[in-house]
Amino acid sequence: MDKKDFYYLGKIVKTSGFKGSLVFFFDVDEIEYYRNLEAVFIEIGSELIPFAIRSLNIKSGKTAYVTLEEVNNEEQAIALVNQNAYLPVSFLPELSGNKFYFHEVIGFIVIDEKHGLIGEIEKVYDHGPQALLSVKGDKNEILIPVADEIIKKVNRHQRQVIILLPEGLLDIYL
Repeated sequence: MDKKDFYYLGKIVKTSGFKGSLVFFFDVDEIEYYRNLEAVFIEIGSELIPFAIRSLNIKSGKTAYVTLEEVNNEEQAIALVNQNAYLPVSFLPELSGNKFYFHEVIGFIVIDEKHGLIGEIEKVYDHGPQALLSVKGDKNEILIPVADEIIKKVNRHQRQVIILLPEGLLDIYL
């Protein structure tokens, strides 16, 4: 299995009880979408290993108690704590309009309504309070905030993101 065909779902944060139950943190917008999840892939070493889910009970916020079919005791559960969980990209619901998954726009061309071609999206930084598109410009990396006010249109067929940059933002990079 190629990891690029999967998306990060969350992390196993701790055990719960003595029979192998785990607490998962779901790094998602809508945890309810995952209520009936039947399986998950857990990263062990550099491999993604599939685990069937016996039960999943949403706890609060973005956490849930999860019991895996193959995990039957506390020792097996402890071995999975702090491991990352993934799902196949095909599991994601299709988005439309200006909504997009970050992995989806890698390689898209960015065009500003005033300045024209900006460059190609190389990656998305999503580690702080504001997600940023990393665009390879002519001379350097240009960081563009992912915000409804800036992103005007996502054209999936032409692999383009049309934006309207705030006045002066592009000048920082030129």
